[in-house]
Amino acid sequence: MAMIEVVVGDITHERTEAIVTAANESLMGGGGVDGAIHRAAGPRLAEAGAAIGPCDPGDAMATPAFDLDPPVRHVIHTVGPVWDGGGHGEAEVLASCYRRCLEVADELSVSSISFPAIATGVYGFPAEEAARIAITITSASTGVQRVKLVAFDETTGDLLTAELARRSTVRTPLH
Repeated sequence: MAMIEVVVGDITHERTEAIVTAANESLMGGGGVDGAIHRAAGPRLAEAGAAIGPCDPGDAMATPAFDLDPPVRHVIHTVGPVWDGGGHGEAEVLASCYRRCLEVADELSVSSISFPAIATGVYGFPAEEAARIAITITSASTGVQRVKLVAFDETTGDLLTAELARRSTVRTPLH
């Protein structure tokens, strides 16, 4: 089982082998976290995304990390669901995002990965439900040894931390 840690900050500064970006289907860059990752990784990230895209919601694909600082070697792109009230499979698509990212990480033999709060920004997924899904899926068995959930604000960080604390089977790092 992976060690899960919640941090508040800029995902582009995380020191993990892979960083997940909450992408749009084209994988060529967008706003929010995706825009920040594309700016930090440089223009070759959009070129690599264009070469492998499009990516369906709930799926994940990897590219090199380009200009991101080591030890980051991979960017894993995943497309979250656009919230439409919750009755259109949004939760299942979000769970698939986390699951597929971990599968891709396993394929790449990645031991550490950083996730943003997928789909909680402009896609409008409710942050509390998204936190439950993120913790549930990242707690599953995987070859990844360390998972960092990187919140962009204190409110999201508090929701993730509370959900992590509720799960007695998940080991949390000592601070």
